Amino acid sequence: MDIEKEKNLLGGPLENCSKNPLTGFHRTGKCQTGPTDHGCHAICVIVTNEFLEFSKANGNDLSTPAPQYSFSGLKEGDRWCLCALRWKEAYDAGVAPMVILTATSEAALHHVSRSVLEEFAFVLSD
Repeated sequence: MDIEKEKNLLGGPLENCSKNPLTGFHRTGKCQTGPTDHGCHAICVIVTNEFLEFSKANGNDLSTPAPQYSFSGLKEGDRWCLCALRWKEAYDAGVAPMVILTATSEAALHHVSRSVLEEFAFVLSD
């Protein structure tokens, strides 16, 4: 798969998820995936404290800084490219964060159904 040609869940070009903090398996700011991304970091989410606590309790501490990886730790409200299976675990536990569909790769559909992701779509209110 050519990561530069990845589409989002709506069939359009994959938009940036976050440049600050810099996210994505390839650290491009986009939730691009590929053959070396075994976790399928395809879902762009808006992190919540509830999700961060769930993730830490399940062995993936995303809130504690890890300077050796240039990672400052996540806080509520940050956008982040999340592993599709971790999002599904959070969904099953009732703590799934909201999803930005235009910044989520269609590769996520290999692990989570479109209808479930659309239920969690973050929509800006006017």
